[in-house]
Amino acid sequence: MLPFTDEELRPIVSELLDKASVWIKQDGGDVKLIDIVDGTVFVQLQGACVGCGSSGTTIKFGIEKEMRTRIHPEITVMNVPHGWEDKLDQLG
Repeated sequence: MLPFTDEELRPIVSELLDKASVWIKQDGGDVKLIDIVDGTVFVQLQGACVGCGSSGTTIKFGIEKEMRTRIHPEITVMNVPHGWEDKLDQLG
């Protein structure tokens, strides 16, 4: 269990996603914060990242790794497919 509430996580997560967005945009994509629920960060890759074979690597070994290093080692980041924004409880 994370020692932070979802609302406490929101500003630092947003800041890290803004930083990640810089290098993701270099490849024609972007990343958007959808929500934080029980310490799981739900993001949505956009632009050229949608359907890209490297999108899983971007999430797990880029964004999640950075958040685990800078925020907490148990934080989880999940990609939200387009059209699933209101079905977060069904992901996973």
